[in-house]
Amino acid sequence: MTAALEITGLSVRYGEVRALDDVDLRLDAGTVCGLLGTNGSGKSTLFRSVMGLLRPTAGTVRVLGSTSAQARRAARVAYMPQAEAIDPDFPILAHQVVLTGRYARMGPTRRARRADRDAVDAALARTGLTGLADRQIGQLSGGQRKRVFLARAIAQDAPLLLLDEPFAGVDRGTEQDMTTVLHELRDAGRSVLVSTHDVHGVHELCDRAVLLAGRVLADGPTDQVITPETLGRVFGLRTPEAGT
Repeated sequence: MTAALEITGLSVRYGEVRALDDVDLRLDAGTVCGLLGTNGSGKSTLFRSVMGLLRPTAGTVRVLGSTSAQARRAARVAYMPQAEAIDPDFPILAHQVVLTGRYARMGPTRRARRADRDAVDAALARTGLTGLADRQIGQLSGGQRKRVFLARAIAQDAPLLLLDEPFAGVDRGTEQDMTTVLHELRDAGRSVLVSTHDVHGVHELCDRAVLLAGRVLADGPTDQVITPETLGRVFGLRTPEAGT
C-alpha cells in the first residue's frame, strides 16, 4: 500500500546549520501522528519540506507516491501553519477564508462551483462555525480563527493534513472539539501529522508519536514513545505517571 507520507534520508541545511539530519518517517492512511520537539528541533522545517517550500540538502519526500510539488498542485496535502498571515482588519469573511482551501480545485478563474460551496459548508459545520460563516475574520476569537483555518484544511479534501501547533492559544473546549474532528478524519482514512508542544495531550490525540531533535529520536505507538526516559532526553520533562 502506498504511504500517505514517506520521508527517506531527509537532511536540510541553513548555511552551516543542519536543521534536519537523515530523517526517515512513514505515515500510513488513517493515522494521527504527533511530531514533538523543542523550538529549533526541525518540526517546521520538516513541514516546509513536505510542502515543497524548501529544497532539501539530501533525501526524498513522497506524498501518496508523488513529489511534494506534484502533491501540492493536486491539492493532496493541506497545510495549517502555526501563524496565519491574515490581517485581522482585512475585510474577508470566515466562509471566504475556508473557500481558499478549494482554490487548487477551482482552476485559474477561481470560480466556485456547487461542489466547492458544499465542501465549505460541510467544513464549517464540522468545526462548529456555521453560525459564524459571515463573520469578519478579525471579529473572531483566537480559538474561532484556529477552527476557521482547520475548516479550510478540511475543505481542501486532501488525504494528508499537516497541522503546525494547531492548539496554541486555544482553550480546552476548543482543543477537545478539534481533537474530535481530527479523529473523525482519521477514521475516514485521512492521515494527520500534528506538530505540538503539549506532551500530555498527545495520548488523547495521537495514535503514534515521533520525537524530533534534528533527527528522529523515537518513533512508534504513543504509549511506547511518550515515556519518562524519552521525554527527559528531548524536553527534560517527566510524564504525570513519573510524578509531574
